[in-house]
Amino acid sequence: MNMLSPEARKKINLTKKYLREETAFLTHHGLREDQVTSAMPLSRSGIANDLIHEMHKGTYDALVIARRGLGKLQELVLGSVTTTILEKCFNVPIWIIDGEIDSRRFLVPIDGSWRTLKAVDHLSFMLADVADIEIALFHSLSWLTPKKSLDSDQFHEIWGKRWCEEHLCRPDAIFHGPEELLRENGFDMDKVFRIEESRGPVAALDIILELRDKKYGTIVMGRRGQDEPKGIFGGVSGHVLRTVNDVALWLVN
Repeated sequence: MNMLSPEARKKINLTKKYLREETAFLTHHGLREDQVTSAMPLSRSGIANDLIHEMHKGTYDALVIARRGLGKLQELVLGSVTTTILEKCFNVPIWIIDGEIDSRRFLVPIDGSWRTLKAVDHLSFMLADVADIEIALFHSLSWLTPKKSLDSDQFHEIWGKRWCEEHLCRPDAIFHGPEELLRENGFDMDKVFRIEESRGPVAALDIILELRDKKYGTIVMGRRGQDEPKGIFGGVSGHVLRTVNDVALWLVN
């Protein structure tokens, strides 16, 4: 510390102050002090890579980051912590926060794939004890969106063959499966709704239009793996992320 310049010491002291303030904010809103830890390691390979390294060595349920207010040209030239993390981090759900969010309404796009069911599973685990949550299960019927081919082995590996045969073999399985996960985690099913729409040519546009028309605070989406091919219009989650503002986006692998 004594070898640092006065400017560097000032930045460190300011960072410590911010960490104390954020810890106080979290404990004020219900977390116990022993549930909150803080760290201030010196950056070795850039903020994004340092965060990814921490995610790989720790046991975390999610990475929460704010989307920087960069314009498209600035992001192209300067890069973005959020963009780098999205490109490299596929082992932990990522929560991206944009703007001020006060709505307790969740929009959850579903398409019958194991990835969207896993997104619902993540939501049901993280919010199992949170009251007054409203969840809209949203299925796009857009005519250019390819139908999902179901990989039963992948479903069985995660939820078990018996559960899948009971809840994923019904005519309305695309909704019933997610609903059952929420029901098993104690959600008030009177506040879980089904929505099926086809207003745009691709699923991302249907999701964006739904967000535009109704006040949601958070979108919870399944996300393709690093090596999985995207459609000709690009990934749905990427399209939504580039378009929406003042909303939280949870991306679950």
